[in-house]
Amino acid sequence: MGPVLASSINLYIIWYGHWNPTHQCTIRDFLNSLSSSSSYPSVGDWWRTVRLYTDQTGSNITGNIVLAGEFQDSWYSHGAYLTRLAIQSIIKTAVSSSHDHRSLPLNPHNGLYLVLTSSDVQVQDFCRAVCGFHYFTFPTIVGVTVPYAWVGYSGSQCPGMCAYPFAWPDYSKMPPPGSGGVGGGSAMRAPNGDAGVDGMISVIAHELAEVSSNPLVNAWYAGEDPTAPTEIADLCVGVYGTGGGGGFVGKVYRGKWGIGYNVNGVRGRKFLIQWVWNPVKKRCFGPNALD
Repeated sequence: MGPVLASSINLYIIWYGHWNPTHQCTIRDFLNSLSSSSSYPSVGDWWRTVRLYTDQTGSNITGNIVLAGEFQDSWYSHGAYLTRLAIQSIIKTAVSSSHDHRSLPLNPHNGLYLVLTSSDVQVQDFCRAVCGFHYFTFPTIVGVTVPYAWVGYSGSQCPGMCAYPFAWPDYSKMPPPGSGGVGGGSAMRAPNGDAGVDGMISVIAHELAEVSSNPLVNAWYAGEDPTAPTEIADLCVGVYGTGGGGGFVGKVYRGKWGIGYNVNGVRGRKFLIQWVWNPVKKRCFGPNALD
């Protein structure tokens, strides 16, 4: 019965910690691909499945996502170990900071805040239970209720968990990426050259799909418990192509040097992002599907 993000989204990135500019550029290009036209199958085509979800008035999730601002919290305003709740305090800092006079606007109308933590930042439950999460801010901390998501860079902390299939889980005893033939036990090569950031992009896609369809945790989810919901991307974790599931990514495209991808983005970018649940087809689906 709850709302979805039907109005045009103003997306604000908060870069927490020290970030590699090349990685930032890759993530920006992905976010700018959500509402841009690229060759089929594109990131925008993938988002069309997310757009099938509506609120009680029949309004669909928006197709207009604008990267409206960025904030660099390179001084680790809340330390290098963060609780889940501290993510909200980071947002508060970003909208009220006098540091460099570049604070973000506090936008309760159509703002969505994306907190991205660098490789040296530890977050509660990161690499154990979660690779990212979304929720909404508490007025007692931020001043208003706005939806937000957090995703961490896993390249050095847990690539096998949060950057699969560009890295294998430690328990799999598989060789590192590039040590064998493509598909023969070797992890896929990351399409943008870094397993951590390419894995992170799929997690960002996952969280954006879910925060848009369940921003106040009272709209689209499966299960009886809204405090532990199974949302539209949770249903399709690990599925990137037709036949995916059970440790098999599915049919995806292979490029030069063994890179794996399933969608195209702006500026010639290629990305591998997980599928989401299609409410019309009643199955996991993406634009690279063979059927």
